[in-house]
Amino acid sequence: VLAGYPVGPNDEEYVLVNNKCQCVTVTSKFVPSKENPDEEVLQRNIRILVPLKARENISDPLSPLRTTFVYRLSELCKNCEPIEIELGGAIHQAQQGNSCEEPQTCYTYDRNECYSSPVPLLYYGEEKQVPAALTPASCFTE
Repeated sequence: VLAGYPVGPNDEEYVLVNNKCQCVTVTSKFVPSKENPDEEVLQRNIRILVPLKARENISDPLSPLRTTFVYRLSELCKNCEPIEIELGGAIHQAQQGNSCEEPQTCYTYDRNECYSSPVPLLYYGEEKQVPAALTPASCFTE
């Protein structure tokens, strides 16, 4: 069971998953049943954006283009945000999902993450590799 939040103030559609890393949004809302208009049924909508010219390694602009995209709803829906719970009078951190240690495959830039790629820089006649920010808004504090 997934908790959701409304899309808009008067909208009854709830966002269950908004994965910016894999470009997937899952929403749900109650709609009138086609068989019985007096009843409502839960309708789920899965929106997947496949990024054009996505690279196998998004931090390497020279890596080959990605041709395979894999989406597993169970992985998209896992909640790895830690929460605080009280046990025996003490506060403990608990993880809400399992297999959270496995890195997530990103098909595009997650705007909350900082991505960089080494670029050659000529410095006093010597070429040095320095990291250049691919997502500057996420890499630099205001």
